[in-house]
Amino acid sequence: MSAPAEPDTPPLPPGTEPAPGYEILAGLARTGWLDVYDAWSAERDCRCVIKVVRADRRGERRLGERLLREGRWLRDFTHPHLVRGYDVRTEPEPLVVLETLTGETLSHLLHRLRHRPSAADVALLGVQLCSAAHYLHGRDLLHLDLKPSNVVVERGLAKVLDLSVARPPGPAPAGVGTCCYLAPEQARGGPLTAAADVWGIGVTLFEAACGDLPFDCRATGGTAGRPYAGDEPGTGTGTGAPEDRCPPPERTAPPAGSRRRLPPVLAAAVDGCLRPDPAARPTVAALAAALEAVLPVPRRGR
Repeated sequence: MSAPAEPDTPPLPPGTEPAPGYEILAGLARTGWLDVYDAWSAERDCRCVIKVVRADRRGERRLGERLLREGRWLRDFTHPHLVRGYDVRTEPEPLVVLETLTGETLSHLLHRLRHRPSAADVALLGVQLCSAAHYLHGRDLLHLDLKPSNVVVERGLAKVLDLSVARPPGPAPAGVGTCCYLAPEQARGGPLTAAADVWGIGVTLFEAACGDLPFDCRATGGTAGRPYAGDEPGTGTGTGAPEDRCPPPERTAPPAGSRRRLPPVLAAAVDGCLRPDPAARPTVAALAAALEAVLPVPRRGR
C-alpha cells in the first residue's frame, strides 16, 4: 500500500506514463477520490480514458479495491448500452482503462438543447436504460446511480457510465448514490432491490421530458446533484455529517403530464417509476414494454 501523498496533489501532467503502454494526454475530471484522464493506448493505437485514485487518496486501500472492482466488471461485461472496459492494472497503482466515448453526457445535452426531446426520443432513451439495467440485474448488480451525467448519448445511442457504487441487492447504508436522484429507500438506507434503479430511470426520464427534476432538491452541505461525502463511493456517509445527507423526497412526484403534454402511455410509465413504495413501481421488463409502445418502430421490428 502506498503512503498517502500530500493533500491537493495536482493531477498528472500530459506526457506522464501512469502504466506501461499508456500516456496521459490531458485531464478530464477530478472527483473527491478519482482523477480521470484522456490518454493514449500504444497497444490499441487509439485514445482511451484512464481512471486512477487521486494521489492524495492512494493510502486508502478500499478506494483502489472499488476502482479495480468496477474496472473488472466493465472489462468482462459486453453490452451496447454500457461503457466498455479495456484494461485493469494493479501496478504501480490501481488503474482502469475505458473506451473513449465521442458523444456528450445527457446532462450536457439537455442543457444545450433549445427544445425538449421528443416523446419518442425520451421513450428510446428509457428503453436503452432499461436494457442496461436488465443486463446488470441479471448479473446480480444494482447500478444505484442512474442520472443524466452518467449517460453518454451519441446519435440516439445511450451508454451508461460509472459502476463505482454498484452492489448486489440487499442491505445498504443511507445515501448510496447521488443526492436528488436517490430512491426513498436509498436515501433512508435499508434493503435495496431492482426498484431503486427503476426510480433512477424514472427521474432521468422525467428530467429529459420535462426539463427539470420532479422534486425540489433541498440537499444541504453542497451535495445537490453530487455523490455524497466528496464522492465517496458506496459508503453512504463517508466523512459527511448527518446534516449533509440528502433527505428522502417528502412528497409524491407530480405527474409528468402536468409539466408537459406527453403521450399517456409515456407519462404513466414515468409516473410509475416514481412511486414511493418500491413494490408499487413497475419491473424493468414492464417499464421497457410500456416505453416501447411509444416508439414508432418496435425494437424487434424492421
